[in-house]
Amino acid sequence: MSPEAARAETPAERIGADEARQRLAHERDARLAQLTAIEGGAPPGTDALLTSQTVAIRRVLTEIEQAEARLDAGTYGTCTRCAEPVPAERLEILPYARCCVGCQEHTG
Repeated sequence: MSPEAARAETPAERIGADEARQRLAHERDARLAQLTAIEGGAPPGTDALLTSQTVAIRRVLTEIEQAEARLDAGTYGTCTRCAEPVPAERLEILPYARCCVGCQEHTG
């Protein structure tokens, strides 16, 4: 593939929808396993920490669901803030990323 053709593809096309779905499923399964571990064996006296971990895991699960919806809508790989492509390398590492790095830094 020529460099011009590679640049013409969106990050989602470079990664492939099937691969993106597999990465998202893997992330979801990992987070669900974490929730199961937290809910199944919490030692006494760690409620605040476990609550904060549970909230963070559930937030990521929501982000995964939103990424799957973007895949279905054909907008996966496009920054939700600036509408520029999210680099494929970022999606490989964080498949549920909704923003490019620059916009993520501005949104927190």
